[in-house]
Amino acid sequence: MQLTKAQQEKVPTALAHFGYKNTMAAPRMLKVVVSSGTGSGMKKDREKNNLVADRLMRITGQKPTLRVAKQSVASFKIREGDPIGLTVTLRGARMNHFLDKLIHIALPRTKDFRGIDRKVVDSIGNMTIGIKEHSIFPEASDEDLRDVFGLAITLVSSAKNKTEALAYFEHLGIPFKKEVVK
Repeated sequence: MQLTKAQQEKVPTALAHFGYKNTMAAPRMLKVVVSSGTGSGMKKDREKNNLVADRLMRITGQKPTLRVAKQSVASFKIREGDPIGLTVTLRGARMNHFLDKLIHIALPRTKDFRGIDRKVVDSIGNMTIGIKEHSIFPEASDEDLRDVFGLAITLVSSAKNKTEALAYFEHLGIPFKKEVVK
C-alpha cells in the first residue's frame, strides 16, 4: 500500500517521536469499515434495505454487502440468515477519499460538534465513531430526509497500542476534543 502525501509528510515526525528505525514500522491506515445495522426493520420492509444500501453506496462510492444473523435469537424475533445490516470495507484510494471527506466535510457539519472523544480509540489501535444521522454527508440529498439512519465508522490502523494510535490519528487530522487542564 502506497503512503498518501499527508502520511508521507507526517511519517518523519512519527518516526522521531516513537523511535522507529524504518518508515514501514510507522502506523498506517489499513482499512475503513462503514456499517449500518437495521435490525428487524429489513425483514418487515424490504424497500428500506434498498434505500439504506443506495445511500451507503452514494456516501462511500462502493456497493455495500448485506449482513445476516449468525444465529437465531428468540427475544429479538430474529432467525438465522435474516438480514440485519449492511457494511462497506474501503481500502486504498477510496479509503483516503472517504477519510478526507469525513474529516473535512462531514464531521464539521455534525450538530453541536466539539470533537471526538479519545475513548473511542481501543487498546489495539482501532477507532470506532458512531454517527447518529447519515445526513451529515453531502451525498445525502436534502429531499430524502424522511428515513434517517445511523452509521458506525471503524478506522483500522496498524498501530500497536492506544498511545501510538492516538498520535497517529492526531497526525491524520482527526478532530479530538480538547483536554481541559485543571
